[in-house]
Amino acid sequence: MPHFAVIGAGITGVTTAWVLRKKGYDVTVFDRHRYPAMETSYANGGQLSASNAEVWTNIGTMLKGAKWMFSPDAPLLFNPKPSWHKYSWMVEFASNFRHYEANTIKTVQMAMAARQHLMAFAEEAGIDFDREMRGILHIYSSHREFDHAHRVTGLLAKGGLSRRQLTPDEVYALEPALKKPLIGGYYTESDFTGDIHKFTTKLAQAAEEHGVNFQMNCAVDQIDHNGAQPIIRWADLKKTKHEQAFDGVVITAGTGSRELAQDLGDKVNVYPVKGYSITVEMKDKTSQQAAPWISLLDDGAKIVTARLGHERLRVAGTAEFNGYNYDIRADRIAPLTRWVNENFPDVSTEKVIPWAGLRPMMPNMLPHVGKGKKRGVFYNTGHGHLGWTLSCYTAEAIGDIIHSGHNQ
Repeated sequence: MPHFAVIGAGITGVTTAWVLRKKGYDVTVFDRHRYPAMETSYANGGQLSASNAEVWTNIGTMLKGAKWMFSPDAPLLFNPKPSWHKYSWMVEFASNFRHYEANTIKTVQMAMAARQHLMAFAEEAGIDFDREMRGILHIYSSHREFDHAHRVTGLLAKGGLSRRQLTPDEVYALEPALKKPLIGGYYTESDFTGDIHKFTTKLAQAAEEHGVNFQMNCAVDQIDHNGAQPIIRWADLKKTKHEQAFDGVVITAGTGSRELAQDLGDKVNVYPVKGYSITVEMKDKTSQQAAPWISLLDDGAKIVTARLGHERLRVAGTAEFNGYNYDIRADRIAPLTRWVNENFPDVSTEKVIPWAGLRPMMPNMLPHVGKGKKRGVFYNTGHGHLGWTLSCYTAEAIGDIIHSGHNQ
């Protein structure tokens, strides 16, 4: 039975391990943390959102970034400090403007296919992850943003996704807790939400019960190749060095994928785009009753919400181009808390847990899924802001690629 290594125990690594194990492979997962899902899969926005599949590679995103560059609480922040990786990545990002429409359609198709895989994984593993099947509601206060939403809706429809345009009264009827002045909205009933950390950790537990070996507290610092097999080199918690040859390796290491790919002669140009979230702890009934149950995306503020059970409200947003920086900045958290205070004043924000994670983003905004140059090397990484949404699809995709190669 072929033995595969999977590098990274986030949502893409754990779903990849699950698929490979189901296909009959021995699987060992490596991660530098003590537990799975401790980085970007820890506290994201919670949305499984085909309706948010629009890629960012358009001139409007660039113009907004330039406008917001010197505003520390802006939805998108670009640190102009020189960095070859950052500026070369941005040039490649701009070169993908011509693919904006095609890549948006491709993304929404992947997102819709991913839903069925995620549901199947959850059923197979018996996972409860605070799933809410209430759809996602995009809300608009600006005519410019709403006009853009009409055009995006046409692209989503080309990918097979339908969503319904709403009047302000229809928005308020759908989510009575919402009092923000609006000009309209779009509702995607087929989208849903859930806790990515719960899903990933419980799927990892189920995978381990089915024979997947998890090597935690193990930092993979290099991958070599002997011409026939990849060789994983790692250090354990005691700094003891180890190495082992595998029949294959799948690199699912998020923002660490670029460096590992370079070891193997591959270009996987992920850039770390930081996102922030807060988890509002709602222990009192007043807050629970005042918080929205429908998942929201405020397109003007670029803020999303997800209700994670009765006692938690996840609020996330912002994109920050600032390198490999995990700092949780107060001026980036403040707009999220302020948004809750302004739009849901009866929700207590006395107990708020802040978080920041680095999204591994490719310049074309599509995940990098496929073979490397060398035998037995594969990638499933670079999902950007849609890792939760796309991961179950890309896990199946890389599993099929690997399995078809071994059956030839």
